[in-house]
Amino acid sequence: MLKLRPWQREAHDQAIAWLTETRTDRHFLINAAPGAGKTLATCAIAATLIEKGEIDRVVVIAPRSEVVKQWASDFARVTGRHMNKATGADRELHTLGLDLCATWSAVSGLQDAFQAICRDRRVLVVCDEHHHAAVAAAWGDSADSAFADARYVIVLTGTPIRSDRAQSVWLAYDDRGVIDHPAEGTYTLTYGAAVDLGYCRPVTFHRHEGHFTVDLEGGEAVRISSREKADISGKLARIPALQRALDFYRLACVPQFEPGGRIPLASGYQASMVKWASSKLSDLRERMPRAGGLVIAPSIEMAEFFVHLIERVEGERPIIVHSQMPGAESRIAAFRNTDRRWIVSVAMIAEGVDIPRLRVLIYLPHALTELAFRQAIGRVVRTDGPDDDTRAYVVMPSFDTLEAYARRVEEEMSGDARRDHEPRTKRCPTCTEENLLNATECSACGHEFPARTRRFHACPQCDGLNPVGAQECQHCGTSLGHAFSLTLDEALRAGAIVRGMEIEEDAVKASERIAPRVREMVLKSGDAALVRVTQLLPEESWSRLRAILEDAT
Repeated sequence: MLKLRPWQREAHDQAIAWLTETRTDRHFLINAAPGAGKTLATCAIAATLIEKGEIDRVVVIAPRSEVVKQWASDFARVTGRHMNKATGADRELHTLGLDLCATWSAVSGLQDAFQAICRDRRVLVVCDEHHHAAVAAAWGDSADSAFADARYVIVLTGTPIRSDRAQSVWLAYDDRGVIDHPAEGTYTLTYGAAVDLGYCRPVTFHRHEGHFTVDLEGGEAVRISSREKADISGKLARIPALQRALDFYRLACVPQFEPGGRIPLASGYQASMVKWASSKLSDLRERMPRAGGLVIAPSIEMAEFFVHLIERVEGERPIIVHSQMPGAESRIAAFRNTDRRWIVSVAMIAEGVDIPRLRVLIYLPHALTELAFRQAIGRVVRTDGPDDDTRAYVVMPSFDTLEAYARRVEEEMSGDARRDHEPRTKRCPTCTEENLLNATECSACGHEFPARTRRFHACPQCDGLNPVGAQECQHCGTSLGHAFSLTLDEALRAGAIVRGMEIEEDAVKASERIAPRVREMVLKSGDAALVRVTQLLPEESWSRLRAILEDAT
């Protein structure tokens, strides 16, 4: 028998009573913090419904393939029944077996097949990460049609508010955009409660400040920080897109290189984030030897930059995963089962992906939504067993949007959980004996602890050495905020501003690829009007023009 946590047992009993005794609504909502254990609680509910003869089949819909595999594994562990994965290519779902799991994206191609199953047998549908099912979106419409005749629906979420406030299928929302469902049909476990109960680890946010100086034309320089907006004068002030480009968060996402443009700058903004995170990860590994770190990058280009940067700082090359890389899921599994320090991800390690040893997050995302922020935090707060007494750390730019999200998460935690308690001992990875922090070998088994390399940086005022992450000099009190200089070209590396137009980096690169061929074809045409158009329209925008013309046809 699976031993449930107290909250999982409470949720189980409440769900069974609501669905089989009250019978006023076929939907039950579990709103529990990421990492609290919603999957096992739901598998236990399904097992009881099967045992009671209330249902014949179970269908799970989850956000991505990696999560679908985890569902199948946990379902078999709890119920003893095999769960098959259904894809958009599987039209005859009856042949796959009783219990099925699929991604949200696969549902639209399987509506008729799922409808037939729900009409033929008594089906429990599990809707994982409910925010994916917006009413007006394709996934929401597909789910509503496919499972209209399901006997029961269990809705799971850890982030019950969609960032765009769009309505979702099956459950109503109130004026604040919060799910409005009867209390008897809802079980809620907040992140703060999950921390107090020991189901999740407490989190500390490191708001990483930086002061950028951008050199403009004519010798003018502009200073930007999270508290200081760009003040642009002269003719450049008439370009609205330039003000948007010289935004603190956007500059924080600009890769900084050594002269020559190939080697990551060891003294750049991202390097200062990595050095702080690396030092904190080394601290954590003295109590949790397999602790790992995750970088959430805004683009594939930045992800590759972080891989080279971390390798330069630590000497160990991280694993990288993104959607255009074959075998990304096997790479995630490999990281989960090893003691590698870092994994760098672009939109791959998100909701539902379970890697309990993750403890440090460098957060530099493309999407600045609270939903994505909370899902990301959920990757590093999972408890790694009953003896896990570590904290989670999030390293993020000191940016007002992210800080507002962080404050709301901090407000959910108790005062004691918010305090960052420094460990007084380190744990032996061989025998788990507690040892002094400065011990070179375990007092019980003789295990040799790896030597720690403490990183320091010099005070610009007195040259005194200070630990990485210190806010002020421990010798003279000078503020140690990080200062960085960028040229205008470097500041605009994340895209381009040409004749007042703001163009994203992907579009710039696509334009660079097609420009030689377009120029050659226009000149060969001999059409003077076309030649004038290409002279007036900057090459960086040609891919955007191509996309517009393709849409028009």
